[in-house]
Amino acid sequence: MTTVEIIFLAVYFSLLSVLGVYGSHRYRMAFLYYRHKFKLPTPNGTLKVLPKVTIQLPIFNEMYVVERLVESVCRIDYPRELLEIQLLDDSTDETCGIARACVERHRQKGHDIVYIHRVNRQGFKAGALENGLKLASGEYVAVFDADFVPSPDFLMRTVPFFADAKVGMVQVRWGHLNREFSILTQAQSIFLDGHFIIEHTARNRAGCFFNFNGTAGIWRRTTIGDAGGWQHDTLTEDLDLSYRAQLKGWQFIFLPEVISPAEVPVDMNAFKSQQHRWAKGSIQTAKKLLPTILKSDLPLLVKREAFFHLTNNMAYLLMVLLSVLMPISMVVRFQHGLYGTLFLDLPFFITATASVCVFYVAAQRERGVKGWERFKYLPFLMSLGIGLAINNAKAVGEALLNQQSGFARTPKTGAEGKNVKAVKKSYRGSKTLMPVVELLFAAYFTGALWFAIDSRIYTSVPFIILFLAGFLYVGMSSLMQGLAGRRTKVPDAAPAVTSSEEQPRQAA
Repeated sequence: MTTVEIIFLAVYFSLLSVLGVYGSHRYRMAFLYYRHKFKLPTPNGTLKVLPKVTIQLPIFNEMYVVERLVESVCRIDYPRELLEIQLLDDSTDETCGIARACVERHRQKGHDIVYIHRVNRQGFKAGALENGLKLASGEYVAVFDADFVPSPDFLMRTVPFFADAKVGMVQVRWGHLNREFSILTQAQSIFLDGHFIIEHTARNRAGCFFNFNGTAGIWRRTTIGDAGGWQHDTLTEDLDLSYRAQLKGWQFIFLPEVISPAEVPVDMNAFKSQQHRWAKGSIQTAKKLLPTILKSDLPLLVKREAFFHLTNNMAYLLMVLLSVLMPISMVVRFQHGLYGTLFLDLPFFITATASVCVFYVAAQRERGVKGWERFKYLPFLMSLGIGLAINNAKAVGEALLNQQSGFARTPKTGAEGKNVKAVKKSYRGSKTLMPVVELLFAAYFTGALWFAIDSRIYTSVPFIILFLAGFLYVGMSSLMQGLAGRRTKVPDAAPAVTSSEEQPRQAA
C-alpha cells in the first residue's frame, strides 16, 4: 500500500473511533437511567400559599394553532387572581388579528390575559420573552410554544417543587399530538422520547446538568435574572440560559410523568429546519460556555456529561466525512486483498449503530410500548439519522465558522392524529439546494452497493443500504415536498393585518 492509502485508512479509522465514542455515550445514558430510575423527584417542603405565575406564549405567524394554544392555557387549573397570561406576538401576517380577537374573548371571560406585539423581531424568541418579562407580574414564569396543548394540572404539579429555594426550573416531558400521522412523525416522536425519557431523566437524577427545552417548563423569575437573563447570541436561548443558571448553582427538576402534548413537523423541510437550528445552536452554546464549564470546580461527572451533551452534534460533521470515505475504504482494501480487514469496521459500527437500538428500544419500553412495536422503526430511525447528517453538518459548520443566521420558525399546521390542514405556502418548510446534495450522496452509495455486491463484499452491504436509504429518503422527501409546495396554492384565511403602526410593546 502507498503512503497516501495508509494515511487515508488511518483517517478513516480515526473517524470511526470518535463516532464510536459518541455512540457508546448512549449506552452510558441508558445505564444512568436504569441506575437512577426509581429516584422519583418529590417536592422538598410545602408552599404556604400559591404564588403568582405568568405564562408566556411566544408566537410568530401561527394562525393555525394560536387559538388552540390560548384555549388550552386558559383551561389550566390555577386561581385566576394568581395567573397572568401573556401572548407575545411577533407576527407579520393575519395571526395578529386572530390572536387579538382570541385574547379579547378570553379577557371577557375573566382571564388575566394580555396581547403584546412587537414591530420587530430583535432577539427573536429570546427577545420576545425578555420583552414580556419586563411587563410580567408573576414570581414564576412558564413558557409554552405555539404548538403545545398543556394539561389543566400543569401548574399544580410543577409549582410545589419551588418550595425548595434552590430549585430554579421545572421541565415536563413533551407528548406528541400527531405521532401516528406518518412514518416521519413516528420517527421524530421516538427521537424525542429518547431525549426526554432516557437522557433528561438520566442527567437530572445523576446530578448532571440538563436543559430547559424552550417550552413546557416553568422558571423561578429570580433564576432568570441571576443567570444573566434571556440572551440571543445563540439560536438555542433555552440551552444557553439553562447552563448559565446551573453554573450559578440553581437546581433543575425534570418530571417525566407530567406530559405536555405538542405537534411535531409533518413536512421534511420543516423538520430539517428545526434540526438545523437545534444543531447550530448547541454548538454555539458549546463555544460560549464549555470553556467556563471545563475550567470550573464542578465534579468530573458533570463536566464530562456537559461536554458530550453540548458537542454531540459534532458527530454529524464526522458522519458526512465518514460517508465520503467509507466506500473508498472498501475499494482500497479490496484491491489490496485486505478483504478480511473489513471485519475491523464491525466493532465501530456496532458501537455506533447497536447503541441506537438499545437507546431507543429502552425509551419505547419505558413508554409502555410492547413486543415488536419497540423494534419495527429502528432501521428507519438509523437511516433517517444518517440522512440528516448533511443538513446538520452544515449547521455545525456554520456555528464553528461564526456564521450568523436568523431564528427560523418551525411551521405549525395544527395537525392532530392523522389529520393535517392545508396550509399556505409561507407556512411550509424552507426549500434549499440541500436535497440535491443528499441525492448525490444517495447516487454515490448506489455505486458503492453495486461494487460491494459485484465483489461479494457482503459484510459491507447492510451498512451501505442504511446510508443509501437515509440519503435517498431525506433528499427525495425534501425535493418532492418542496415541489408540491410550489404547485399548491392555498388562499389566505383572511387579509393580512399590518403592524407598522404598532408600538414596540402594546398590551390589549
